[in-house]
Amino acid sequence: MTGLSVRDLRVVFDGFVAVGGVDLEVPEGDLRFLIGPNGAGKTTLIDAVTGLVKATGHVAFDGRELLGRKVHRIARLGIGRTFQTAAVFEELTVLQNLDIAAGWARSPISLLRARRSVPPTVEKALATVRLSEVRDEPAGTLAHGQKQWLEIGMLLVQDARLLLLDEPVAGMSQDERDATGELLGELSRDRTVLVVEHDMDFLRRYARTVTVMHAGKVLSEGTVAQVQADPRVQEVYLGHPVKEAS
Repeated sequence: MTGLSVRDLRVVFDGFVAVGGVDLEVPEGDLRFLIGPNGAGKTTLIDAVTGLVKATGHVAFDGRELLGRKVHRIARLGIGRTFQTAAVFEELTVLQNLDIAAGWARSPISLLRARRSVPPTVEKALATVRLSEVRDEPAGTLAHGQKQWLEIGMLLVQDARLLLLDEPVAGMSQDERDATGELLGELSRDRTVLVVEHDMDFLRRYARTVTVMHAGKVLSEGTVAQVQADPRVQEVYLGHPVKEAS
């Protein structure tokens, strides 16, 4: 199948099992939310997929095995990842950040010069992440949500086809969360998107499918309604299953 395929993924830190035999299938075009309590192994899982931690098992994207590859080689296969704190060059403009991400063969000095034209791929990324009007502004002056969008834009100019987003709406205003939800829906039209998230209201509004992790394992999986109705999920989040009204 195309998309992300994880089989028996295990990550162990000094005897502590952070991820203990996870199986996960995220088909092409899915907008999958990965949720669970702190320490469930969510971020560690995407760290393993992107080569940031050692893991055993099998992880494939579009049929290509990822485990054992260097981080930069995994990125070249079309896998892009964001972090909880946006990693952008705050002194440089939005456009310069995208320049660097695109990896064009330009010298550092030329990156600082005003350009006469912008390549279509960058224009498209700017429009997609809603930053066209601020493209010449320093990234450090952007609102919190805009910085997150810029980081996503930096993945788009690298032609990332699997986006792994770690708590993309943390700290955002309601308007920013709404805009981000719409953006994720647009991105999933021709990409696969996996979102690590704690915001349950955001999940209910925008997730297509949900995977719940607990103690390093997959606890439940399905639609938002199916996951919310699962007594095991209610136990983890609320301490006891919710009784249905008679």
